Amino acid sequence: MPGSADPSAAGTFKRAAKKVFSVLDRLAEYIEEGILGFTILFVAGMLIVHVIGRQLFSTGVTGQVELTQMSMVIITFAGLGYGVRKARHICMSALYDQLNGLPRKAALVTISILTGALMFYFCWHAWSYVEAIQSRGRTSSALQIPLWIPYMVAPIGFALAGIQYWLTAVRNLISKDIYRSFNEKERYEEVDVEHI
Repeated sequence: MPGSADPSAAGTFKRAAKKVFSVLDRLAEYIEEGILGFTILFVAGMLIVHVIGRQLFSTGVTGQVELTQMSMVIITFAGLGYGVRKARHICMSALYDQLNGLPRKAALVTISILTGALMFYFCWHAWSYVEAIQSRGRTSSALQIPLWIPYMVAPIGFALAGIQYWLTAVRNLISKDIYRSFNEKERYEEVDVEHI
């Protein structure tokens, strides 16, 4: 019977798609967590060494301000995709919160697709900026670090955020429930009106 084969094939396709996209999600997560973890540990270690050096030897880490500024740029852009993955990004949801069911899911899919496209557009412009910096040979003033190296994380961060938004759209297209990110189901706590 043709009708009985379709649900089975659709279910198999959804399971396979979910598995493939889960692997992509995990790979992006490892990249983001690796960059964020290394950079935060680097900044913490550098600042500890700088303070100890200043207190004990009256000299700190050369270029500490530059390294801290570069690290903050790296943390900011590497954190884009991570924030989307954990559904901790800014949501302006006055209209969205008024929707229920299929219209709400359709709005979330549309928002995810468009925001993902915007992230890839920003990635393209960030890549152009990094290329311009690299072609001009710009370096930091104290340590002479080529500036394209720390700024390279901007296009990477925008690309990872775009991937996360599109994974959210795919997850909502293949799942019955509504997901704010690939792994985070949408959930709102009810407001306790008695205590307001």
